[in-house]
Amino acid sequence: MATQTTASHGWPTRWDLLLRYRLIEVIGLWEGRLTTNHLMRAFGIGRQQASKDINTYLAEHGPGNLEYDRHLKGYRPTPSFRPVFTRGLADEYLHMMHTREDLACSFESLAVRELNTEVLLPPARDLRPEILRPILQACREGKRVEIQYASLTNPEPEYRVIQPHTVVHSGYRWHTRAWCEKNGEFRDFVLSRISDAPGITLPATHRVELDEAWNARATIIITPDPRLTSAQQTVIAREFGMANGQLEIQSRGALVKYVLYQLRLDSPTTHRTPEAQQVVIANLQDLERWQISDAL
Repeated sequence: MATQTTASHGWPTRWDLLLRYRLIEVIGLWEGRLTTNHLMRAFGIGRQQASKDINTYLAEHGPGNLEYDRHLKGYRPTPSFRPVFTRGLADEYLHMMHTREDLACSFESLAVRELNTEVLLPPARDLRPEILRPILQACREGKRVEIQYASLTNPEPEYRVIQPHTVVHSGYRWHTRAWCEKNGEFRDFVLSRISDAPGITLPATHRVELDEAWNARATIIITPDPRLTSAQQTVIAREFGMANGQLEIQSRGALVKYVLYQLRLDSPTTHRTPEAQQVVIANLQDLERWQISDAL
């Protein structure tokens, strides 16, 4: 992808337009439905301006990338979609999710180097638009989804029917939180393990309000590793912004295990030196009910 930053008249594309065009591509590609409301909410512009931005993008930069679908009441990507202002990577959609449609994100992608900063990201897991789009649509519309799913327990893809309500990026991979009709419970399904394009079917019967683990709130309390010296513990407490030697992290019950993984607290702390471990869980017993590996 060759990023286009020059308008047809030879002048560089303005920053505000560049960000709008990025939104157009990211939402259009990954959600499969772009409307003027996306631009209006993100940038505080009117409907007329939002419509003009979409039409200008299609006329001058990405002809044939999007087409209007009357059924969706919005634009959807065409089979020939080719990103112009983005790279077509899931990480770009992730940035947008994190900022809730605020496009103050991804300076690296925009080639802005004046800040003298560098961001390290984990290796990108496989995620295709044709997988994410129908899952997100099913979440929005409350529908069942038919998938072919491979897991570590069953490495050969098998037919599953799930009822997703939320897509989650845990910091290292994407999954959807969904009711599993095979097992009769809410579970996490890794999106990169879905082999074929999901098929949306009947209305769901198990929505987010029935997912107890998702709706439950959990508090994770961490403290400096007691094996460290007092001076070392002071350094760690300052680094983590602890108050009175501890930090309380709020999480959904269903996401506790992922928070612990990010903190390297998902395995016994005695396996690592205190200098490598740095922090420990102070209320481990309170969290034991949430540390179930259900991402099968």
